[in-house]
Amino acid sequence: YGNLTDLRELVDKAHALDMAVMLDWVANHTSWDNAWIANKTWYATDGSGNIVQPPGTNWQDVAELNYNNSKMRLEMIKAMKYWVLEANVDGFRCDYAAGVPTAFWKQAIDTLRNIPNRDLLLFAEAEDKALLNTGFDLIFGWPFYGRLKDVFNGLAANQIYTSHLSEYSGLAPGKHVVRWITNHDQHAWEATPQSIFGGNSAATAAFVITSYMGGVPLVYNGQEVATPNQLPFFEGTNATINWSINPGIKAEYERILNFRKANSALRRGTLTDYSSNNVAAFVRKDGNEEVLVLVNVRNTNQTFTLPAALAQTTWTNAYTGSTAALGTTVALSGYQYLVLKK
Repeated sequence: YGNLTDLRELVDKAHALDMAVMLDWVANHTSWDNAWIANKTWYATDGSGNIVQPPGTNWQDVAELNYNNSKMRLEMIKAMKYWVLEANVDGFRCDYAAGVPTAFWKQAIDTLRNIPNRDLLLFAEAEDKALLNTGFDLIFGWPFYGRLKDVFNGLAANQIYTSHLSEYSGLAPGKHVVRWITNHDQHAWEATPQSIFGGNSAATAAFVITSYMGGVPLVYNGQEVATPNQLPFFEGTNATINWSINPGIKAEYERILNFRKANSALRRGTLTDYSSNNVAAFVRKDGNEEVLVLVNVRNTNQTFTLPAALAQTTWTNAYTGSTAALGTTVALSGYQYLVLKK
């Protein structure tokens, strides 16, 4: 992909666009031809002294590191610091973070946080909340994703809120869960989001819930144009994405995410849930900003009865700017969503 100068140029241009650049960091293991392999004590070994692949996996292409070796741990931290200091990256997405001892993560993150004049973002590819206590800012929301799939396949919509509460229970302020309708694992091994949720309209509706109920939304490569084929992420083959297909879906993603960026209620507001069996309904509020989200999770017309707190209220459509005067019910067509603001 280039050299260090190229990476610095990419980071500089990203920063000019108000974007952060994170590197994917695999701390649990290395390839078998990594230069570290000469230090045998840096790796886990079997009873015969042979370096082993990560236990309990079929990852035969990588070698398990030995975190009982303090020299290896310090070299790992040195390497992480290098990319912050030399390439000005903004943090790391740490692969298979649960496979590495939490004591190491605390040691590494404390060191990284002590680098002057840096505001780093650290993301653990794990759902273990304990990793947030070591200094990570973000963890993955697999339970929320699983519940969301179940809802779009018939489970009551109010169960999404139950899953949200479970994931955020006990989290300290500033700690968040990353949420998605697809990621590299799901897209490669499972199916495209439109296949999983029931079409492009269903997938977009699921993304509205994912982006607005709480947490930090993730957009996987090609998702914003509903790329029709699974990406063979682990197969070593090239996959081309046609960025000109489905311009309407791309425009809708822009509307969804631009409104989230502009609205503090969606990013940090209090959450009140009013969901029914077939409609996800909730209000996010922060100061004077208030947003009402209604999402039909079924492919059939639904009539949602508004609770007393929402009946006979007037809002503004967040995407069109038109006035929305609510009565006592709201009619939603299949997979339709309505985003209103005060």
